[in-house]
Amino acid sequence: MKCVPFKALYRRKCRMPIAWADVGESKLLGPEIVQGTTDKIVLIKERLKDARDCQKSYADNQQKPLKFSVGDKVLLKVSPYKGVVRFGKRSKLSPRYVGPFEIVEQVGLVAYHLRLLQELVGIHDTFYVSNLKKCIADVNLHVPLEEVKIEDKLSFVEEHIEILDREFKKLKQSRIPIVKIRWNSRRGPEFTWNAKTR
Repeated sequence: MKCVPFKALYRRKCRMPIAWADVGESKLLGPEIVQGTTDKIVLIKERLKDARDCQKSYADNQQKPLKFSVGDKVLLKVSPYKGVVRFGKRSKLSPRYVGPFEIVEQVGLVAYHLRLLQELVGIHDTFYVSNLKKCIADVNLHVPLEEVKIEDKLSFVEEHIEILDREFKKLKQSRIPIVKIRWNSRRGPEFTWNAKTR
């Protein structure tokens, strides 16, 4: 068998990218081959542009306008940078936003200067727009900052009031002691089961 590997595998000659003509078409000569290739390139560019426009419209529909004005109330994301402000977990959820805070002024196009409380003196008071969320009217849907106590090292300390119950959780061959703790909260009693550390 005397032929190139492509022809041996596919039983036809390899089509060169110079002319994207189908195998059965008549032979194109001169300017016709250039015109055919140019038309196909234009068609490919149009289809790529349609695909880009479609993807852009999907992204634009998901994008929310993040514009605030002076005097608006906003919520501040609890941990904009990992390890800077660490708030503890309660049960399986941790607070995502604290506030509300008032916007004092707009700094540039995408940053805002907030009026923070005295407990947050160590934190810079200018925040990027992605770390803010417009405050809604219902006060119960966000965590007030007074409920969260921050140490000088900018870490959160939870205070428990009392231990209500003790149990053992059985895992295969071991028994883990757990305790039911009532936490200090302004929204009402909060109870969690935690592993006994002492």
